[in-house]
Amino acid sequence: MSPSAVRSSTANGHGHFENDLNLGLVGLGVEYPPFLVGPEALETLANRFYPSSTALKKVLSINRFTGIETRAAIGDVDHPLVNHPNAPSIKELNDIFRQEGVRLSVNACKKAIKEWGGSVDDITHIVSTTCTNSANPGFDHFVVKQLGIRTSVEKILLHGIGCSGGMAAMRTAAHLALGSSYRGKPARVLVLACEISSLLVRSELDSINQDQQTRVGVCLFSDCASAAVLSNGVGADEGSGPVYELLGWKHQIIDDTEEDLGFDVDPLGWKVVLTPRVPTLASAAVSPCFQDLVQSIPEVHKNGQLPIAADFDWALHPGGSLIITGVEQAMDLTPEHLRASYEIYMKYGNSSSATIISVLNKMRESEGQERVIACAFGPGIALEMMVLRRRKEASSVVNGFEESEANGNSDRDGSVAQIGATNANGVAQVNGYGVSTESATSQHEHLATNGAAIETALLSADGAAVNGTPAVNESTLADGANGSASTLSVEDLD
Repeated sequence: MSPSAVRSSTANGHGHFENDLNLGLVGLGVEYPPFLVGPEALETLANRFYPSSTALKKVLSINRFTGIETRAAIGDVDHPLVNHPNAPSIKELNDIFRQEGVRLSVNACKKAIKEWGGSVDDITHIVSTTCTNSANPGFDHFVVKQLGIRTSVEKILLHGIGCSGGMAAMRTAAHLALGSSYRGKPARVLVLACEISSLLVRSELDSINQDQQTRVGVCLFSDCASAAVLSNGVGADEGSGPVYELLGWKHQIIDDTEEDLGFDVDPLGWKVVLTPRVPTLASAAVSPCFQDLVQSIPEVHKNGQLPIAADFDWALHPGGSLIITGVEQAMDLTPEHLRASYEIYMKYGNSSSATIISVLNKMRESEGQERVIACAFGPGIALEMMVLRRRKEASSVVNGFEESEANGNSDRDGSVAQIGATNANGVAQVNGYGVSTESATSQHEHLATNGAAIETALLSADGAAVNGTPAVNESTLADGANGSASTLSVEDLD
């Protein structure tokens, strides 16, 4: 149901809110772990523990052309849990999440609460999500304890929603806050998403080796925690106002796609389900969802006309290069509309549910459209979309691009000066790996080229399919180092 259906039930004129939902994100926080690993890390582990095979060569070839330059991880390639003779057990994965996931989550929440400026005693609800842990009590229980939030706070832990989890958590928080508004009560909802995906690498490599499956997910995912405080404006003043106001949202399921995108339970954790149909399915679903959503929000109409996609900046969950470029093309956008999504994807990878808040946080670094479309896809396939209005001066505020260090936190907002020295090729060195400092247009061209290479590899008409994924046939791949073309043939993969 569109939020416009409940507008008449909510109070008006709360502080800095300019719309009658009176809902806004008043604080954001992002915490990435200290390690950034490049594509070489996956190849190192594969060569260290697994024999060469057709499927493994295919995956490693795709890994070189995802467009991701570094991925955030809780450890480097020599982390003990990924260097045992066998993949980590579900107990080991849970133990490390209880330690590292909770730590990242607490730090992200502290940043969001600090920007909000309120007290943990004023938090009324917590909505959390993860798809890389399923212990009971949930990880949110331990986050609450470490933050010192009262035990009577109302908690909700969402599961089974994967990469769309961050937006689903914001949507759930919005409904809770509207309920409080209806009752005339304040709502300060802490939204939290946390994922530790890096330690699943050995389990994924096991499947590639044993079942000869082309499993692309092992090339994409990373670690992160992100948080936001959502307010209904009732009660205490919110200082300078919300970073983003919520204007409306929409959730829908793409029919008959349950087998295309998921995260299957496995004795060694979880296994990514990602078929070659996902980019096409996702891109095709965005336009009708966008049209329905903006139709339901009169305040975004212009002179009685519906706005077009290019009237908004887009905080798109960067699920993969083909998804980003596919949505860009389907919605007739430019790279600048998606700049934050490109930058987060290339520098940190896909951190599943935690990524969307990171993209929204990154968006504040640069000027852009006042109104924003946030969009994410998850298992189902579920599509989450939200219309936001950002505070005009928010572009000068960045909160959370920090990395935990053994002796504290070091601030990093993505600028070359704070990432590290830039070499002659325009690549900043972080932990020995290159992070691109190129423009959004160059990033688009980079990802489009790599996306085309991946698509050719996955959707080749020739070659036997492996677990539903066609084998790689002769494909022209752009050389990421110098822009020249090289040819990858079936013989190269044997």
